[in-house]
Amino acid sequence: MNVLKHMEAAFLFSLSVAGVASVAVDAIPPAQASVPARVEVAVQPNMPIVHVSAKRMTDAEKRASLQAERAGSRI
Repeated sequence: MNVLKHMEAAFLFSLSVAGVASVAVDAIPPAQASVPARVEVAVQPNMPIVHVSAKRMTDAEKRASLQAERAGSRI
């Protein structure tokens, strides 16, 4: 409840902290950026593609797999 009584003071405090922070940040000199090195990327004309030809598990197979996993066995 004390915070609600002193909301104006809390606002002024946060405003002053924000003002001091902005002046402090503006005082920091800008970074000296260097020219990036030229990077060449080797492009492969024939990128390998992986095809997965597995079937989806049925509901019964999923249940059996989950039960086996919970039991700690490795099927």
